[in-house]
Order: sequence, then structure tokens, then C-alpha cells
Amino acid sequence: MVGADRVGPEDWRAALAAVPVGSTPLVRLTRLVPEGAGEVWLKLESGNPTGSYKDRLALAIIGGALERGDVAPGDRLVEYTGGSTGTALAHVAAKVGLHFTAVSSDAFAPVKLRSMAAYGAEVIIEPSHGEGITPELIARVRDRAYALATEPGSWYADQFGNADIRPGYAPMGTEIAEALDGRLDVLCAGVGTGGALMGAVDGLESEGCRPDVVALEPTESPLLTTGTGGSHRVEGIAVGFVPPFLDRDRVPEVRTVDQSDALAMCRRLAAEEGLLCGPSTGLNVVAAIRLAVERGEGSVVATFGVDAGAKYLDGDLFA
Repeated sequence: MVGADRVGPEDWRAALAAVPVGSTPLVRLTRLVPEGAGEVWLKLESGNPTGSYKDRLALAIIGGALERGDVAPGDRLVEYTGGSTGTALAHVAAKVGLHFTAVSSDAFAPVKLRSMAAYGAEVIIEPSHGEGITPELIARVRDRAYALATEPGSWYADQFGNADIRPGYAPMGTEIAEALDGRLDVLCAGVGTGGALMGAVDGLESEGCRPDVVALEPTESPLLTTGTGGSHRVEGIAVGFVPPFLDRDRVPEVRTVDQSDALAMCRRLAAEEGLLCGPSTGLNVVAAIRLAVERGEGSVVATFGVDAGAKYLDGDLFA
């Protein structure tokens, strides 16, 4: 990367401070929620620089690594990713003079793969052989990233274990609490690492807000509810192993949502609420509306609008 070896601490700190992450809108769904149900609020994280809440993760991971001296401008960052985390890491890495190598697969949205490359990332593809997102594919992608990270001058970002991630998501919960003046009965969200959900819970509780919390996964890959994973199309969650950040003492309830319902909800969100969102957001909204119906009028449910639906226009989601 040109000039990477000339990027000093003052430069990368200024670059990180200038990344406009957070302060995303919280919008109430009006047309999709049936009469007599509670309020449903969606935290629209598509307002972040690369269109995803993973920008919060990337800023936390790279900022922490630079502050500790784990990496320095000119080094290489390595991660395995379906695309949203990789795009966010590529974006922040480019701003601070780090190289970034993403190990991914053709099972993920092509736009996401191109987005990582557009930010200057090296993108290595493991084939899915048409079988979708499976535990076996995730294991292959992970093992290849592990091997690359052992090479000289490389550092593994570790999105499934990095301690900086959970506090990196805490402002999301703080923002929700402030926007709702602490009125929140349930927070629900699909889980990949569990970092976004638990970080948001931390932020909510720092504001004195302690809602019930429900984790979500696709019915097609019910690892948390049945112990068995499977192939599915909801990118970014249900990665084939127990989410490392998920605190089951704080989040005792896990629910499943059929991926067909999640995909249908994406189309309804666009056509009826004017919100173009991806499959994980569709899954979140299906569950949030069900919870609002169960809790009834006067209740308040919030969930995450994980990323922008424009990333999925190349596929058949909106066809």
C-alpha cells in the first residue's frame, strides 16, 4: 500500500476518529405491524459507511489492534468473512494503511465480494459447490484464514473471539435506549458471533434499560435450539458453531425463523415500508413482529436493520 510505512500514530488515530460510524436512525415500522400489537422499532445500520453494523466491529478491532501494537501500518490483516465484516474491515484498513486479506466463498452475495475488492482487499474464494452456507464450508474458509494469518507480517482479526468487539457494539444499545427514552420490553436479533446482540445489551443496560433478549437463528440451521446446524441462505448468522459472545444466562431464549419467511419479509419491507434490507434483517423483523403480537398493545420491541439490501440485488432476493 503506497505510503503505508509513513502512516504514524497521529495519522491513523485521526483517520479512525474521522470514520462516521454510529448515530444511525431508529425507525418505527407502521404498515407491517398488525393492529393490537406492540411497537416495532428497527435500528437502521445501513447508515454506516459501508452499509452495515459491521463497521462498528471493524473500527473496534482495528483501533484496538493499533493501540496495542498488535499491528502497524504496512502489516496485513486476515479474516474469513461472508462479506459485510470483510467490507467493513477493508474500508477501515485502507484508511489506516493496513493490507487486508479476506477469505470468503461464492456462497455469499457477489456484490459483497466485489465491495471488499473495491476497498483494496485481496479476496480469496473457497468454492461452495452449490451447497450454500454449510458448517463444512465455514470450517474450510476458517482454516484457510488461520493458515494465512501465521505468515510473517500478518495478524488474524478474529471476529469470533476478539475482546474488542462486544464493547465496540455497545453504542448501538446506548443509541436505542436514548431514542426510546428507555422504553423497551424486548430486543431480538439473529446471531453470528453474538457480539452485536450482547454489545447492544451492554449499551442498553448502561442506560438503565434491561429488556428481555431473544436470540434468533434460521429454522434451517437450528444449532442453538436443536444442536444441529444446516445449509441456509441468511448470510452473517448461524455459522455452524455456538456464537462465542452469546451469554445464555442473559439470553435464555432462542427462536427460529424460516428463511423463506425472512426472504419474504425483505420484499415486504421494501414494498410496504420503503426499507431495502438484507435477509438477516428480514429474519429479525419477522421475529420482532411476532413478539410484538405476543406482548400486545403498549409493548415495545426493537431489532437491528443489519445492512443495506442493495448488496443483494444481484441475486434472486428481489427478483
